[in-house]
Amino acid sequence: MGKQLSRKVQHVEDKVKDLLLQIQNGQGVEKDDINPLKARKLIALQTWKGYSVKKGPNYAPERKKAATDLTRENLQRGDWKDLEFKEYNFSAKGPPAECGHLHPLNKVKERLKNIFRMMKFEEMPTNRFVESSFWNFDALFQPQQHPARDSHDTFFLQVPSTTKQLPEDYVERVKRVHESGGYGSRGYCYEWKRDEANKNLLRTHTTAISSRMLYALAQHAKEQTFTPKRYFSIDRVFRNEAVDRTHLAEFHQIEGLVCDRGLTLSHLIGVLDDFFSRLGMSKLRFKPAYNPYTEPSMEIFSYHEGFGKWVEIGNSGMFRPEMLRPMGFPEDVNVIAWGLSLERPTMILYGIDNIRDLFGHKVDLGLIKKNPLCLIGIQDADG
Repeated sequence: MGKQLSRKVQHVEDKVKDLLLQIQNGQGVEKDDINPLKARKLIALQTWKGYSVKKGPNYAPERKKAATDLTRENLQRGDWKDLEFKEYNFSAKGPPAECGHLHPLNKVKERLKNIFRMMKFEEMPTNRFVESSFWNFDALFQPQQHPARDSHDTFFLQVPSTTKQLPEDYVERVKRVHESGGYGSRGYCYEWKRDEANKNLLRTHTTAISSRMLYALAQHAKEQTFTPKRYFSIDRVFRNEAVDRTHLAEFHQIEGLVCDRGLTLSHLIGVLDDFFSRLGMSKLRFKPAYNPYTEPSMEIFSYHEGFGKWVEIGNSGMFRPEMLRPMGFPEDVNVIAWGLSLERPTMILYGIDNIRDLFGHKVDLGLIKKNPLCLIGIQDADG
């Protein structure tokens, strides 16, 4: 007897087919059943959004432009009664007012002047861009062979090339201290030349103004009595140096000095702490340095978040006796001073990492119009 095949079930249930038919007919399907179909790419999900559009309360078969202004003609003709006026939107912004804008440098400059004034400093007259080498270098006990006096670092004038207005007795004392020293110094032991001192130049620092002011103060002290002074200046200086992201041939220098009896390095550090705390610059470092006309000397560094490093922003120190005594100051009178550029603190405060974006012919006017109001952390004079 042969083998026969027989059915165990009447029909085979195709669950996948049934699910696909349910989906095709728009019937609901369980989420657990959908995932296997998606995995086998038998179905693809699509999202449809629908909107129901109805007539609103302001619906009109014809659009009518609402009036925005009530004119004199409307009042004269009386047609204002038939007009539909547009409602005022009091939250709408008006057009920006066209007005002048202060450059960031001018903003910071004015703030700095206020800081100096609160610290009882007097502003020095700085309207002298052209200066003689004598006041710019020689009076500061800077030797005539110093590299800074080379044409590669200084802009010398051709017309007029020299000056003839120098106090002769003071010139002789400066010459003597350069050549043979004095006041505890041996000098530089070289032949000092008047022709070099007479050369006109674009001032390389505002310390040239400080030397003039200190000389005038010393003469006043000899004629009457010595009066302690606090001076400051903020103005342009010029140096013939390579232009890069932190250097320009023309920039602004901030300078402050205190002339009084018995001043020491601790007084200088205290004044610097007071000054920079009012400026709102807390990350500071001081590093010993050398300057021809100050001893001791310190470089001032501030941390620049944009650069991610410490940036030199200024120099400080105590003026040497070889500079002060020829002017006529008594031995117990000292001068502490510091100088820094206006551009670098402004760059730090405004987050600018290239000085050419701040000052010069390549500055974007948008920087001036849209720069934020920079409020420097100024404290009260007694704070």
